[in-house]
Amino acid sequence: MLLGAAFRRCRAGGVVARRRRSGEARRREWVPPAGRACGVVAYNSRSRSKEPLVLAKDGVATWYSCGPTVYDHAHLGHACSYVRFDIIRRILTRFFETEVIMVMGITDIDDKIIKRANEMNISPVALARMYEEDFKQDMASLKVLPPTVYMRVTENIPQIISFIKTIIANGQAYATSQGNVYFDVKSWGERYGVLTALSADTQSEAVDTDKRHGRDFALWKAAKPQELSWSSPWGKGRPGWHIECSTISSAVFGKQLDIHTGGIDLAFPHHENEIAQCEVYHQCEQWGNYFLHSAVEFSDETMNDAKNILQAISSFIRDANAYIKGQLVCDPVREDVLWERLASTKVNVKAAFADDFDTSRAVAAIMDLIHHGNRQLKAVTKDVGSPRSSVVYGSITSYIESFFNALGMSFEERQVAVGRRNTALLSNVMDELVSFRTKVRNYALVLPEATETVRMEEGAVGAKGPKQEQKEKRRQLMQERKPLLEACDSLRGDLAAFGIHIKVKDSCSPREVGLGLSGSIRLCPFTAPIAVLQQQ
Repeated sequence: MLLGAAFRRCRAGGVVARRRRSGEARRREWVPPAGRACGVVAYNSRSRSKEPLVLAKDGVATWYSCGPTVYDHAHLGHACSYVRFDIIRRILTRFFETEVIMVMGITDIDDKIIKRANEMNISPVALARMYEEDFKQDMASLKVLPPTVYMRVTENIPQIISFIKTIIANGQAYATSQGNVYFDVKSWGERYGVLTALSADTQSEAVDTDKRHGRDFALWKAAKPQELSWSSPWGKGRPGWHIECSTISSAVFGKQLDIHTGGIDLAFPHHENEIAQCEVYHQCEQWGNYFLHSAVEFSDETMNDAKNILQAISSFIRDANAYIKGQLVCDPVREDVLWERLASTKVNVKAAFADDFDTSRAVAAIMDLIHHGNRQLKAVTKDVGSPRSSVVYGSITSYIESFFNALGMSFEERQVAVGRRNTALLSNVMDELVSFRTKVRNYALVLPEATETVRMEEGAVGAKGPKQEQKEKRRQLMQERKPLLEACDSLRGDLAAFGIHIKVKDSCSPREVGLGLSGSIRLCPFTAPIAVLQQQ
């Protein structure tokens, strides 16, 4: 998957974005940011043209990436998008000496997450953590570099509420009697639609909810019964989708953001709404200077092309190494030609990357170098004792390998890091256990002393009598311990999502409960990643 994506033209989204031409007269003009150009010209969805990539701070790019909504396994669309942007990130770092500070937001509360959690009979938090870890492992297997920091929505609720309050105070949002808060698109006027050139007056749907206009979108959604929610000035609820990324990116980068990336399907409404929210919040003219979008381009034909290219590269490296070691005897080599080709290849590769991250042109330059290298590696049957040109072939193979390593690819055999997956799994298990311990501890702190609860003073008299009073105190104590039992049941269900099943015994001693003996835990035999637990 990684190789196939890399050999495709890894543009910032020019082909797809050029399709959006209608209504350009209504959008505000893009303003080139102040700063220093990093040497790359990239297609910017916001300006609908190639623009020099100018960074506010020389040598540093601030980058926000929309992360997944973790309600299911990652799919091909995720792989295509994140691999391509990873290649762009690597190009900036390795070929243009630009340090990338990347933040990725993880949507870990959402309608889909709640629905799937109910279907699986586990908590939304446990479900989100499970699929978040699954996503991270998939990205690691594709050699996609992790962001500088991941940020979860559920860990930024206070910041999101504050963000919404500011938008309301600035006059571009309103709360309803039902506890919802909407962005007032019409009040933003012609400033709405910088990516898609949509008019704020265009009705996208019938207004059959409590919002004023069809294009208004939710900033805060009132909670439904039995739904995970947080307290807010508008009642219990949870954030809307678009406000999450606006808040998270602003919390880290403020009103200055160099690059924003995502799939082309996110351009509208997600990125469009992000821009509106942030420009209202920051009261700025232009938030997010460069929007880079990808589209999914995948077929068996492109994968076969990539395999053929990979085989040709591997074959050349094998032959060149054999020549260097004296295992392949050839006629004398024109070193001057090869040194010249190597130098021009380096120039051509950087020029290709500088032109909208054109990886296909860069790979073509590499293949041309291989072609000239192969032409001189013609085996002969008799060794005439001429000196080998080992250094030039060593330099060529070193450059080719470093080129692909820079893009996250190697020609070594794929190795599966099982231990890393197991370590991450254990981390999730520990998170659940720590959460459980906190609930138990907080509950224990408010309990009366056990001796005070069950102690009956000798000779106590009353209308109900000692035995009746003892029964009532016992019933009260059991009622007080009900949250503890519910927390235990919740933990059992959540751990099941990670393939760990807690066996319920008919009876067990307090020592067994307290120590959590290994005999009380059964591992699901169909969950391979946790097999390491059976060995510990």
